[in-house]
Amino acid sequence: MVLQGVILDVDGTLVLSNDAHAQAYVDAFAELGYDVPFEKIRPLIGMGSDQLVPQVVPELKDDEGKVKAISERRKELIISHYGSTLSPTNGARQLVLHMQQAGLRLMIASSATSEEMEILLKAAQVDDLLKEVTTSSDAEASKPEPDIVEAALKKLQMEPSQVLMIGDTPYDIQSAGAAGVEVIAVRCGGFDDTALAGAKAIYDDPADVLAHYADSSLSKAA
Repeated sequence: MVLQGVILDVDGTLVLSNDAHAQAYVDAFAELGYDVPFEKIRPLIGMGSDQLVPQVVPELKDDEGKVKAISERRKELIISHYGSTLSPTNGARQLVLHMQQAGLRLMIASSATSEEMEILLKAAQVDDLLKEVTTSSDAEASKPEPDIVEAALKKLQMEPSQVLMIGDTPYDIQSAGAAGVEVIAVRCGGFDDTALAGAKAIYDDPADVLAHYADSSLSKAA
């Protein structure tokens, strides 16, 4: 494989936002009368709202209105409240710069909306570096379905064998795997090695990926 591009997840990978998303869901569910504990939602962060909400409250599976209302309220809370509390993952900007300097084309693939993406990339301190983005609006179904990764591949105009993905959740691994893309996983999103077992390699965070860059699959750039 001659690597030409990298697909990047954002939440938990470039910015420490997974706990904030889980709490925003708790708040959103509560406003609609559902008492859902943080601990039930947190392991599902990385899924899109269309996948997560019905899994947390199965009775909402066929209630598109309430699913959308919870999703919209969570987004509003991230934008208006939690977004200002976020910080980058260790080494996020340095890794992005290094990959760009190595000649790799980078593409965001996230279940976040475009409105959230602006806040998340700014919090990750990479908003000036990453301009090519695939968001929830580019896919019919969110992670762990492959739609977003497939949309990223289409925008990159690359084959799965020419690309790696960097992500932090099992849903990134499932989504990318279904699209034929291998994943380098990072633990900074809060998932353990068992949950990330399908990844090609697992590192602590972007700084750890950068420290082992020469020995990683990322070094096989064209």
